[in-house]
Amino acid sequence: MLFNTNWLRALGISLLGANIVRSAELSKDTKALFDQSMAIQDDLYDPAASYLRYFYYPLAAGPHETRSTVWYSVGLLQRNHGNDVHEAVKILKSVIGGQEKDTSVQWYGDYTVYPEQPTVGSEAYPPVIYNSWDPNWRGFIGTALIIIYEEFGKLLPTDVQELILDSLYNNTKGDSYRVGGVDEDNLYPAYSNAWLMRTVVGSWTGRKLNEANMTAAADNEAREFLELFDRNHTLSEFNGPTYAGVSIYALTIAAKYLGTTTSVIGQNAARAVQQIWEYESLLWNPNMRNFAGPWDRSYGYDMNQYVAIMSIWIWTLVGKENVWKHSYPIWTMAHADDFEIAPVIAVLSKFHKTLVPKAAISRLTSFSGERTYSGHSYAPPADYEPRNITTWLSANLTIGTDSFNQSVVGGYSKDSTSFSPSVVQWTRSDESIGYFNLYSKQPALKAEVAPYSLNLTYPLGDASSTFTFVLASNPLGAKRDITGLDDVDGLDIKVTGGTVNPVPEISFCGLTGGSCSIIHNFEFWNLTFSMPANSSHIPSIQFEFQLE
Repeated sequence: MLFNTNWLRALGISLLGANIVRSAELSKDTKALFDQSMAIQDDLYDPAASYLRYFYYPLAAGPHETRSTVWYSVGLLQRNHGNDVHEAVKILKSVIGGQEKDTSVQWYGDYTVYPEQPTVGSEAYPPVIYNSWDPNWRGFIGTALIIIYEEFGKLLPTDVQELILDSLYNNTKGDSYRVGGVDEDNLYPAYSNAWLMRTVVGSWTGRKLNEANMTAAADNEAREFLELFDRNHTLSEFNGPTYAGVSIYALTIAAKYLGTTTSVIGQNAARAVQQIWEYESLLWNPNMRNFAGPWDRSYGYDMNQYVAIMSIWIWTLVGKENVWKHSYPIWTMAHADDFEIAPVIAVLSKFHKTLVPKAAISRLTSFSGERTYSGHSYAPPADYEPRNITTWLSANLTIGTDSFNQSVVGGYSKDSTSFSPSVVQWTRSDESIGYFNLYSKQPALKAEVAPYSLNLTYPLGDASSTFTFVLASNPLGAKRDITGLDDVDGLDIKVTGGTVNPVPEISFCGLTGGSCSIIHNFEFWNLTFSMPANSSHIPSIQFEFQLE
Protein backbone atom coordinates (compact mmCIF):
# COMPACT_ATOMS: atom_id res chain seq x y z
CA MET A 1 0.00 0.00 0.00
CA LEU A 2 1.30 3.45 -0.89
CA PHE A 3 1.64 5.97 1.90
CA ASN A 4 -0.88 8.78 1.37
CA THR A 5 0.74 12.19 1.85
CA ASN A 6 -2.47 14.21 1.47
CA TRP A 7 -2.85 14.41 5.24
CA LEU A 8 0.44 16.30 5.39
CA ARG A 9 -1.09 19.18 3.50
CA ALA A 10 -4.18 18.98 5.70
CA LEU A 11 -1.92 19.53 8.69
CA GLY A 12 -0.27 22.46 6.96
CA ILE A 13 3.09 20.75 6.62
CA SER A 14 4.90 21.92 3.53
CA LEU A 15 6.04 19.35 1.03
CA LEU A 16 9.00 21.57 0.25
CA GLY A 17 11.98 22.03 2.55
CA ALA A 18 12.73 25.58 3.68
CA ASN A 19 16.25 25.74 2.31
CA ILE A 20 15.97 24.02 -1.07
CA VAL A 21 18.33 25.44 -3.68
CA ARG A 22 18.25 25.14 -7.44
CA SER A 23 21.69 23.60 -7.75
CA ALA A 24 24.72 23.02 -5.59
CA GLU A 25 27.81 25.17 -5.91
CA LEU A 26 30.69 23.12 -7.32
CA SER A 27 34.38 23.90 -7.01
CA LYS A 28 36.55 23.78 -10.12
CA ASP A 29 37.79 20.27 -9.25
CA THR A 30 34.31 19.03 -8.42
CA LYS A 31 32.87 20.54 -11.60
CA ALA A 32 35.46 18.57 -13.59
CA LEU A 33 34.44 15.40 -11.74
CA PHE A 34 30.76 16.09 -12.32
CA ASP A 35 31.22 16.85 -16.02
CA GLN A 36 33.28 13.72 -16.69
CA SER A 37 30.79 11.46 -14.99
CA MET A 38 27.81 13.06 -16.68
CA ALA A 39 29.49 12.80 -20.09
CA ILE A 40 29.78 9.03 -19.62
CA GLN A 41 26.23 8.70 -18.36
CA ASP A 42 24.78 10.92 -21.07
CA ASP A 43 26.10 8.38 -23.56
CA LEU A 44 24.62 5.52 -21.54
CA TYR A 45 21.21 7.08 -21.11
CA ASP A 46 18.30 5.62 -23.06
CA PRO A 47 15.53 8.25 -23.08
CA ALA A 48 13.04 5.80 -24.58
CA ALA A 49 13.41 3.60 -21.49
CA SER A 50 14.20 6.37 -18.95
CA TYR A 51 17.08 4.24 -17.68
CA LEU A 52 20.83 4.03 -18.12
CA ARG A 53 22.09 1.04 -20.04
CA TYR A 54 23.78 -1.55 -17.82
CA PHE A 55 27.40 -0.42 -17.77
CA TYR A 56 30.51 -2.47 -17.06
CA TYR A 57 29.02 -5.33 -15.09
CA PRO A 58 28.04 -7.72 -16.49
CA LEU A 59 28.52 -5.97 -19.81
CA ALA A 60 25.00 -7.14 -20.45
CA ALA A 61 23.43 -7.14 -23.90
CA GLY A 62 20.26 -5.11 -23.65
CA PRO A 63 19.32 -4.60 -19.99
CA HIS A 64 19.27 -1.26 -18.25
CA GLU A 65 20.21 -0.62 -14.61
CA THR A 66 18.24 0.98 -11.81
CA ARG A 67 20.55 2.29 -9.08
CA SER A 68 22.91 4.22 -11.35
CA THR A 69 19.92 5.70 -13.17
CA VAL A 70 18.76 7.37 -9.95
CA TRP A 71 22.28 8.74 -9.42
CA TYR A 72 22.13 10.11 -12.95
CA SER A 73 18.82 11.82 -12.18
CA VAL A 74 20.59 13.72 -9.39
CA GLY A 75 23.11 14.88 -11.99
CA LEU A 76 20.36 15.93 -14.39
CA LEU A 77 18.68 18.06 -11.74
CA GLN A 78 22.00 19.58 -10.70
CA ARG A 79 22.89 20.45 -14.31
CA ASN A 80 19.36 21.58 -15.26
CA HIS A 81 20.06 22.30 -18.90
CA GLY A 82 17.61 21.84 -21.74
CA ASN A 83 15.52 18.74 -21.16
CA ASP A 84 17.35 17.59 -18.02
CA VAL A 85 14.54 18.13 -15.51
CA HIS A 86 12.01 16.47 -17.81
CA GLU A 87 14.22 13.38 -18.11
CA ALA A 88 14.83 13.31 -14.35
CA VAL A 89 11.08 13.32 -13.74
CA LYS A 90 10.67 10.42 -16.19
CA ILE A 91 13.39 8.50 -14.37
CA LEU A 92 11.87 9.02 -10.95
CA LYS A 93 8.44 7.92 -12.12
CA SER A 94 9.88 4.84 -13.81
CA VAL A 95 12.10 3.73 -10.92
CA ILE A 96 9.50 4.36 -8.22
CA GLY A 97 6.88 2.72 -10.42
CA GLY A 98 8.95 -0.46 -10.30
CA GLN A 99 9.29 -0.42 -6.51
CA GLU A 100 7.92 -3.52 -4.76
CA LYS A 101 4.61 -2.71 -3.03
CA ASP A 102 3.71 -6.17 -1.69
CA THR A 103 4.15 -5.90 2.09
CA SER A 104 4.22 -9.69 2.51
CA VAL A 105 7.54 -10.27 0.74
CA GLN A 106 11.05 -9.82 2.12
CA TRP A 107 11.93 -7.39 -0.67
CA TYR A 108 9.00 -5.06 0.02
CA GLY A 109 10.02 -1.45 -0.65
CA ASP A 110 13.01 -2.48 -2.74
CA TYR A 111 13.68 -1.49 -6.34
CA THR A 112 14.54 -3.59 -9.36
CA VAL A 113 18.18 -4.39 -10.04
CA TYR A 114 17.33 -3.81 -13.68
CA PRO A 115 13.87 -3.09 -15.05
CA GLU A 116 13.73 -5.99 -17.53
CA GLN A 117 14.30 -8.64 -14.89
CA PRO A 118 11.50 -11.16 -14.28
CA THR A 119 9.27 -10.67 -11.26
CA VAL A 120 11.20 -11.56 -8.11
CA GLY A 121 9.52 -14.50 -6.40
CA SER A 122 7.97 -15.90 -9.57
CA GLU A 123 8.47 -19.57 -10.43
CA ALA A 124 11.15 -18.80 -12.99
CA TYR A 125 12.87 -16.16 -10.86
CA PRO A 126 13.15 -17.24 -7.21
CA PRO A 127 14.22 -14.65 -4.65
CA VAL A 128 17.96 -14.81 -3.96
CA ILE A 129 19.30 -12.04 -1.77
CA TYR A 130 22.13 -10.00 -3.36
CA ASN A 131 21.30 -11.67 -6.66
CA SER A 132 17.77 -11.45 -8.05
CA TRP A 133 17.17 -8.68 -5.52
CA ASP A 134 19.57 -6.51 -3.56
CA PRO A 135 18.38 -5.10 -0.23
CA ASN A 136 21.09 -2.42 -0.30
CA TRP A 137 19.33 -0.82 -3.28
CA ARG A 138 16.86 0.58 -0.72
CA GLY A 139 19.72 2.40 0.98
CA PHE A 140 21.46 3.67 -2.15
CA ILE A 141 18.27 4.80 -3.86
CA GLY A 142 16.61 6.05 -0.68
CA THR A 143 19.55 8.32 0.18
CA ALA A 144 19.58 9.66 -3.39
CA LEU A 145 15.86 10.42 -3.16
CA ILE A 146 16.50 12.40 0.01
CA ILE A 147 19.11 14.50 -1.80
CA ILE A 148 16.71 15.07 -4.70
CA TYR A 149 13.91 16.15 -2.36
CA GLU A 150 16.14 18.42 -0.25
CA GLU A 151 18.20 20.00 -3.02
CA PHE A 152 15.94 20.04 -6.04
CA GLY A 153 12.36 19.81 -4.78
CA LYS A 154 11.39 23.17 -6.32
CA LEU A 155 12.27 21.81 -9.74
CA LEU A 156 9.84 18.91 -9.45
CA PRO A 157 6.05 18.82 -9.90
CA THR A 158 4.09 18.39 -6.68
CA ASP A 159 2.97 14.90 -7.65
CA VAL A 160 6.62 13.79 -8.04
CA GLN A 161 7.51 15.26 -4.65
CA GLU A 162 4.67 13.23 -3.15
CA LEU A 163 5.80 10.18 -5.11
CA ILE A 164 9.27 10.48 -3.56
CA LEU A 165 7.78 10.61 -0.06
CA ASP A 166 5.57 7.63 -0.83
CA SER A 167 8.61 5.73 -2.07
CA LEU A 168 10.66 6.60 0.99
CA TYR A 169 7.87 5.42 3.27
CA ASN A 170 7.72 2.04 1.53
CA ASN A 171 11.52 1.94 1.38
CA THR A 172 11.86 2.52 5.13
CA LYS A 173 9.14 0.05 6.08
CA GLY A 174 10.64 -2.59 3.81
CA ASP A 175 14.15 -2.08 5.15
CA SER A 176 12.84 -2.71 8.63
CA TYR A 177 12.33 -6.33 7.54
CA ARG A 178 16.10 -6.80 7.52
CA VAL A 179 17.47 -8.67 10.55
CA GLY A 180 21.02 -9.97 10.63
CA GLY A 181 21.11 -13.76 10.59
CA VAL A 182 17.47 -14.11 9.48
CA ASP A 183 16.42 -15.06 5.93
CA GLU A 184 20.09 -15.05 4.84
CA ASP A 185 20.39 -11.33 5.60
CA ASN A 186 23.72 -10.06 6.94
CA LEU A 187 22.69 -6.60 8.13
CA TYR A 188 24.29 -5.94 11.50
CA PRO A 189 25.69 -2.63 12.83
CA ALA A 190 29.14 -3.84 11.74
CA TYR A 191 27.98 -3.76 8.10
CA SER A 192 28.83 -0.08 8.28
CA ASN A 193 27.79 1.31 4.91
CA ALA A 194 24.47 -0.52 4.59
CA TRP A 195 23.56 0.01 8.25
CA LEU A 196 24.27 3.75 7.99
CA MET A 197 22.20 4.17 4.83
CA ARG A 198 19.25 2.42 6.46
CA THR A 199 19.64 4.55 9.58
CA VAL A 200 19.79 7.80 7.65
CA VAL A 201 16.84 7.00 5.38
CA GLY A 202 14.75 5.94 8.36
CA SER A 203 15.66 8.98 10.42
CA TRP A 204 14.95 11.47 7.62
CA THR A 205 11.73 9.77 6.50
CA GLY A 206 10.39 9.31 10.02
CA ARG A 207 10.88 12.98 10.81
CA LYS A 208 9.58 14.20 7.47
CA LEU A 209 6.38 12.15 7.75
CA ASN A 210 6.00 12.41 11.54
CA GLU A 211 6.26 8.62 11.83
CA ALA A 212 7.32 8.13 15.44
CA ASN A 213 8.09 4.42 15.06
CA MET A 214 10.43 5.06 12.14
CA THR A 215 12.16 7.85 14.02
CA ALA A 216 12.62 5.75 17.15
CA ALA A 217 13.91 2.76 15.17
CA ALA A 218 16.44 4.92 13.32
CA ASP A 219 17.66 6.50 16.56
CA ASN A 220 18.16 3.05 18.06
CA GLU A 221 20.07 1.96 14.95
CA ALA A 222 22.25 5.05 15.26
CA ARG A 223 23.07 4.22 18.86
CA GLU A 224 24.04 0.67 17.87
CA PHE A 225 26.35 2.02 15.17
CA LEU A 226 27.90 4.56 17.54
CA GLU A 227 28.47 1.95 20.25
CA LEU A 228 30.71 0.08 17.80
CA PHE A 229 32.26 3.16 16.19
CA ASP A 230 33.16 4.83 19.48
CA ARG A 231 35.09 1.81 20.76
CA ASN A 232 37.95 2.61 18.39
CA HIS A 233 36.74 5.62 16.37
CA THR A 234 36.91 3.45 13.27
CA LEU A 235 34.34 1.90 10.96
CA SER A 236 33.79 -1.80 11.47
CA GLU A 237 34.26 -2.10 7.68
CA PHE A 238 37.80 -0.85 8.15
CA ASN A 239 39.64 1.06 5.43
CA GLY A 240 37.58 -0.16 2.49
CA PRO A 241 38.40 2.04 -0.51
CA THR A 242 34.84 1.60 -1.79
CA TYR A 243 32.69 1.15 1.30
CA ALA A 244 34.33 3.74 3.54
CA GLY A 245 33.25 6.11 0.77
CA VAL A 246 29.65 4.92 1.06
CA SER A 247 29.70 5.32 4.85
CA ILE A 248 31.03 8.87 4.48
CA TYR A 249 28.29 9.53 1.92
CA ALA A 250 25.54 8.42 4.32
CA LEU A 251 27.03 10.36 7.23
CA THR A 252 27.35 13.51 5.12
CA ILE A 253 23.65 13.31 4.26
CA ALA A 254 22.86 12.91 7.96
CA ALA A 255 25.04 15.87 8.95
CA LYS A 256 23.64 18.13 6.25
CA TYR A 257 19.92 17.39 6.48
CA LEU A 258 19.54 16.07 10.05
CA GLY A 259 22.34 17.84 11.90
CA THR A 260 20.09 20.49 13.42
CA THR A 261 17.36 18.04 14.45
CA THR A 262 17.07 15.68 17.41
CA SER A 263 18.16 12.78 15.17
CA VAL A 264 20.84 10.74 16.90
CA ILE A 265 22.68 10.05 13.67
CA GLY A 266 22.30 13.68 12.62
CA GLN A 267 23.81 14.94 15.87
CA ASN A 268 26.81 12.60 15.61
CA ALA A 269 27.44 12.42 11.86
CA ALA A 270 29.79 15.40 11.55
CA ARG A 271 32.23 14.18 14.18
CA ALA A 272 32.09 10.63 12.75
CA VAL A 273 33.10 11.97 9.31
CA GLN A 274 35.95 13.92 10.93
CA GLN A 275 37.23 10.88 12.80
CA ILE A 276 37.05 8.65 9.71
CA TRP A 277 39.10 11.13 7.71
CA GLU A 278 41.61 11.44 10.54
CA TYR A 279 42.63 7.79 10.28
CA GLU A 280 42.04 7.39 6.54
CA SER A 281 44.33 10.34 5.80
CA LEU A 282 47.03 8.76 7.97
CA LEU A 283 46.77 5.60 5.85
CA TRP A 284 46.81 7.48 2.53
CA ASN A 285 50.09 7.55 0.63
CA PRO A 286 49.86 10.51 -1.78
CA ASN A 287 52.98 9.40 -3.65
CA MET A 288 51.37 6.06 -4.48
CA ARG A 289 47.73 7.28 -4.66
CA ASN A 290 46.65 4.38 -2.46
CA PHE A 291 45.39 3.68 1.03
CA ALA A 292 47.92 1.43 2.68
CA GLY A 293 46.44 -1.83 3.89
CA PRO A 294 44.90 -3.72 5.45
CA TRP A 295 41.58 -3.48 3.60
CA ASP A 296 38.48 -5.18 4.96
CA ARG A 297 36.75 -5.07 1.60
CA SER A 298 38.43 -4.06 -1.63
CA TYR A 299 37.59 -4.41 -5.31
CA GLY A 300 41.19 -4.30 -6.46
CA TYR A 301 44.82 -4.22 -5.43
CA ASP A 302 45.90 -0.81 -6.74
CA MET A 303 43.61 2.22 -6.60
CA ASN A 304 45.27 3.63 -9.73
CA GLN A 305 43.74 0.75 -11.67
CA TYR A 306 40.15 0.69 -10.43
CA VAL A 307 37.49 3.19 -9.39
CA ALA A 308 36.99 3.37 -5.63
CA ILE A 309 34.42 5.70 -4.10
CA MET A 310 37.04 7.08 -1.70
CA SER A 311 38.99 8.20 -4.78
CA ILE A 312 35.96 10.21 -5.87
CA TRP A 313 35.75 11.93 -2.49
CA ILE A 314 39.48 12.73 -2.62
CA TRP A 315 39.01 14.22 -6.10
CA THR A 316 36.47 16.69 -4.66
CA LEU A 317 38.87 17.63 -1.86
CA VAL A 318 42.22 17.99 -3.65
CA GLY A 319 41.71 17.42 -7.39
CA LYS A 320 42.02 14.56 -9.85
CA GLU A 321 45.80 14.91 -10.17
CA ASN A 322 46.11 13.74 -6.56
CA VAL A 323 43.93 10.68 -7.12
CA TRP A 324 45.38 8.70 -10.03
CA LYS A 325 48.90 8.55 -11.40
CA HIS A 326 47.68 8.01 -14.96
CA SER A 327 45.51 10.07 -17.32
CA TYR A 328 43.77 7.38 -19.35
CA PRO A 329 39.96 7.39 -19.55
CA ILE A 330 38.12 6.42 -16.38
CA TRP A 331 35.83 4.05 -18.24
CA THR A 332 38.86 1.86 -19.03
CA MET A 333 39.48 1.18 -15.33
CA ALA A 334 38.24 -1.82 -13.38
CA HIS A 335 34.99 -1.29 -11.44
CA ALA A 336 34.35 1.80 -13.54
CA ASP A 337 30.61 1.59 -12.90
CA ASP A 338 31.16 3.12 -9.45
CA PHE A 339 32.05 6.37 -11.20
CA GLU A 340 28.32 6.71 -11.83
CA ILE A 341 27.89 7.83 -8.20
CA ALA A 342 30.04 10.91 -8.85
CA PRO A 343 27.14 13.36 -9.46
CA VAL A 344 25.68 12.52 -6.05
CA ILE A 345 29.02 13.04 -4.34
CA ALA A 346 29.53 16.28 -6.28
CA VAL A 347 26.27 17.72 -4.95
CA LEU A 348 27.34 16.96 -1.36
CA SER A 349 30.97 17.94 -1.80
CA LYS A 350 30.97 21.57 -0.67
CA PHE A 351 29.24 20.76 2.60
CA HIS A 352 31.28 17.62 3.07
CA LYS A 353 34.54 19.54 2.79
CA THR A 354 33.54 21.64 5.82
CA LEU A 355 33.56 18.42 7.87
CA VAL A 356 37.06 17.27 6.88
CA PRO A 357 39.93 18.41 9.16
CA LYS A 358 42.45 20.67 7.44
CA ALA A 359 45.29 18.44 8.58
CA ALA A 360 43.64 15.47 6.89
CA ILE A 361 43.27 17.38 3.61
CA SER A 362 46.95 18.34 3.78
CA ARG A 363 47.95 14.68 4.16
CA LEU A 364 46.08 13.85 0.95
CA THR A 365 48.45 15.95 -1.20
CA SER A 366 51.92 15.54 0.28
CA PHE A 367 53.60 12.72 2.15
CA SER A 368 54.25 13.94 5.67
CA GLY A 369 56.98 11.46 6.52
CA GLU A 370 57.57 7.88 7.56
CA ARG A 371 55.09 6.75 10.21
CA THR A 372 53.39 3.78 11.82
CA TYR A 373 49.64 3.69 12.29
CA SER A 374 48.22 1.55 15.09
CA GLY A 375 44.50 1.06 15.54
CA HIS A 376 41.67 -1.35 16.14
CA SER A 377 38.40 -2.31 14.50
CA TYR A 378 35.61 -4.61 15.57
CA ALA A 379 32.98 -6.28 13.38
CA PRO A 380 30.77 -8.71 15.29
CA PRO A 381 29.50 -11.35 14.86
CA ALA A 382 32.43 -12.28 12.61
CA ASP A 383 35.07 -10.96 15.01
CA TYR A 384 35.53 -12.84 18.26
CA GLU A 385 37.66 -9.93 19.46
CA PRO A 386 38.76 -6.54 18.08
CA ARG A 387 41.27 -6.69 15.25
CA ASN A 388 44.69 -5.14 15.85
CA ILE A 389 45.87 -3.05 12.91
CA THR A 390 49.45 -1.98 12.30
CA THR A 391 50.59 -0.16 9.17
CA TRP A 392 54.01 1.23 8.38
CA LEU A 393 54.23 3.85 5.64
CA SER A 394 57.28 5.25 3.89
CA ALA A 395 57.42 7.37 0.76
CA ASN A 396 57.45 4.46 -1.69
CA LEU A 397 56.76 1.34 0.38
CA THR A 398 53.88 0.52 2.71
CA ILE A 399 53.25 -2.58 4.83
CA GLY A 400 49.97 -3.00 6.67
CA THR A 401 48.27 -5.89 8.37
CA ASP A 402 45.50 -7.15 10.65
CA SER A 403 45.70 -9.52 13.59
CA PHE A 404 42.33 -11.20 13.92
CA ASN A 405 40.35 -14.10 15.32
CA GLN A 406 37.14 -14.60 13.38
CA SER A 407 34.27 -17.02 13.04
CA VAL A 408 34.57 -17.16 9.26
CA VAL A 409 37.30 -17.20 6.63
CA GLY A 410 37.29 -13.99 4.60
CA GLY A 411 36.21 -11.61 7.32
CA TYR A 412 32.80 -10.10 7.92
CA SER A 413 31.84 -10.27 4.24
CA LYS A 414 32.82 -13.97 4.10
CA ASP A 415 34.74 -13.16 0.92
CA SER A 416 38.45 -13.92 0.68
CA THR A 417 38.62 -12.19 -2.69
CA SER A 418 37.83 -8.80 -1.14
CA PHE A 419 39.41 -9.31 2.30
CA SER A 420 43.07 -8.24 2.30
CA PRO A 421 44.39 -8.58 5.86
CA SER A 422 48.05 -8.14 4.90
CA VAL A 423 49.10 -5.72 2.15
CA VAL A 424 52.50 -4.68 0.82
CA GLN A 425 52.68 -1.98 -1.89
CA TRP A 426 55.63 -0.25 -3.52
CA THR A 427 56.59 2.09 -6.33
CA ARG A 428 58.18 0.25 -9.27
CA SER A 429 60.67 1.20 -11.97
CA ASP A 430 58.03 2.81 -14.20
CA GLU A 431 56.32 4.61 -11.27
CA SER A 432 53.48 2.06 -11.28
CA ILE A 433 52.43 0.29 -8.08
CA GLY A 434 53.33 -3.27 -7.14
CA TYR A 435 51.42 -5.31 -4.58
CA PHE A 436 52.03 -8.44 -2.54
CA ASN A 437 48.86 -9.31 -0.58
CA LEU A 438 47.93 -12.24 1.62
CA TYR A 439 44.93 -14.19 0.33
CA SER A 440 43.30 -15.28 3.57
CA LYS A 441 42.52 -18.97 4.02
CA GLN A 442 42.47 -19.03 7.81
CA PRO A 443 40.05 -17.58 10.40
CA ALA A 444 42.87 -16.32 12.64
CA LEU A 445 46.10 -14.43 12.01
CA LYS A 446 48.79 -12.95 14.23
CA ALA A 447 50.84 -10.30 12.48
CA GLU A 448 53.78 -8.05 13.29
CA VAL A 449 54.85 -5.10 11.17
CA ALA A 450 58.02 -3.06 11.45
CA PRO A 451 59.91 -0.93 8.93
CA TYR A 452 60.77 -3.19 5.97
CA SER A 453 59.56 -6.37 7.70
CA LEU A 454 56.45 -8.49 8.10
CA ASN A 455 55.86 -11.56 10.29
CA LEU A 456 52.72 -13.68 9.89
CA THR A 457 51.51 -16.61 12.02
CA TYR A 458 48.44 -18.83 11.80
CA PRO A 459 47.73 -19.64 15.47
CA LEU A 460 45.04 -22.18 14.51
CA GLY A 461 46.91 -23.61 11.55
CA ASP A 462 48.50 -27.01 11.04
CA ALA A 463 50.70 -28.89 8.57
CA SER A 464 48.11 -28.46 5.82
CA SER A 465 48.05 -24.65 6.12
CA THR A 466 49.50 -22.45 3.40
CA PHE A 467 50.37 -18.78 3.05
CA THR A 468 49.07 -17.68 -0.35
CA PHE A 469 49.96 -14.28 -1.78
CA VAL A 470 48.62 -12.26 -4.70
CA LEU A 471 51.62 -10.71 -6.48
CA ALA A 472 51.35 -8.05 -9.17
CA SER A 473 52.57 -8.83 -12.66
CA ASN A 474 55.71 -6.90 -13.51
CA PRO A 475 55.25 -3.68 -15.50
CA LEU A 476 55.67 -3.52 -19.24
CA GLY A 477 59.36 -3.73 -20.12
CA ALA A 478 60.32 -5.71 -17.01
CA LYS A 479 60.54 -9.50 -16.76
CA ARG A 480 57.38 -11.11 -18.10
CA ASP A 481 57.83 -14.35 -16.18
CA ILE A 482 58.18 -14.65 -12.41
CA THR A 483 59.90 -17.88 -11.46
CA GLY A 484 61.10 -16.76 -8.04
CA LEU A 485 61.15 -13.78 -5.69
CA ASP A 486 64.26 -12.45 -7.43
CA ASP A 487 62.17 -11.70 -10.53
CA VAL A 488 59.89 -9.16 -8.79
CA ASP A 489 60.34 -5.66 -10.20
CA GLY A 490 61.22 -2.84 -7.81
CA LEU A 491 61.21 -4.74 -4.52
CA ASP A 492 63.65 -7.23 -3.00
CA ILE A 493 61.53 -9.77 -1.09
CA LYS A 494 63.35 -12.22 1.19
CA VAL A 495 61.91 -14.97 3.38
CA THR A 496 64.03 -14.66 6.52
CA GLY A 497 62.33 -17.11 8.84
CA GLY A 498 59.27 -19.06 9.81
CA THR A 499 58.18 -22.68 9.70
CA VAL A 500 57.20 -22.89 6.02
CA ASN A 501 59.26 -23.97 3.03
CA PRO A 502 60.85 -20.63 1.94
CA VAL A 503 60.56 -21.53 -1.75
CA PRO A 504 57.01 -20.88 -2.98
CA GLU A 505 54.95 -22.68 -5.56
CA ILE A 506 54.23 -20.16 -8.32
CA SER A 507 51.33 -20.04 -10.76
CA PHE A 508 49.70 -17.36 -12.88
CA CYS A 509 46.09 -16.17 -12.79
CA GLY A 510 45.53 -14.44 -16.09
CA LEU A 511 42.94 -12.68 -18.20
CA THR A 512 43.23 -15.27 -20.97
CA GLY A 513 45.09 -18.17 -19.40
CA GLY A 514 46.99 -19.58 -16.50
CA SER A 515 46.03 -22.03 -13.80
CA CYS A 516 43.63 -19.84 -11.82
CA SER A 517 41.08 -17.08 -12.28
CA ILE A 518 41.57 -13.33 -12.04
CA ILE A 519 40.14 -11.45 -9.04
CA HIS A 520 38.13 -8.24 -9.58
CA ASN A 521 39.59 -8.09 -13.11
CA PHE A 522 43.17 -8.00 -11.78
CA GLU A 523 45.53 -10.67 -13.05
CA PHE A 524 48.39 -11.71 -10.80
CA TRP A 525 50.97 -14.30 -9.85
CA ASN A 526 49.93 -16.73 -7.13
CA LEU A 527 52.70 -17.53 -4.63
CA THR A 528 51.98 -20.28 -2.11
CA PHE A 529 54.27 -21.17 0.81
CA SER A 530 53.55 -24.60 2.31
CA MET A 531 54.49 -26.36 5.52
CA PRO A 532 56.84 -29.33 5.45
CA ALA A 533 55.04 -32.66 5.42
CA ASN A 534 53.92 -33.90 8.86
CA SER A 535 55.18 -30.75 10.56
CA SER A 536 53.97 -30.16 14.11
CA HIS A 537 54.97 -26.49 14.15
CA ILE A 538 52.62 -23.53 14.11
CA PRO A 539 52.61 -22.11 10.57
CA SER A 540 54.56 -18.86 10.28
CA ILE A 541 56.52 -16.84 7.75
CA GLN A 542 58.82 -13.83 8.05
CA PHE A 543 59.73 -11.36 5.32
CA GLU A 544 62.17 -8.55 4.83
CA PHE A 545 61.72 -6.02 2.02
CA GLN A 546 64.04 -3.56 0.35
CA LEU A 547 63.28 -1.14 -2.46
CA GLU A 548 65.51 -1.65 -5.48
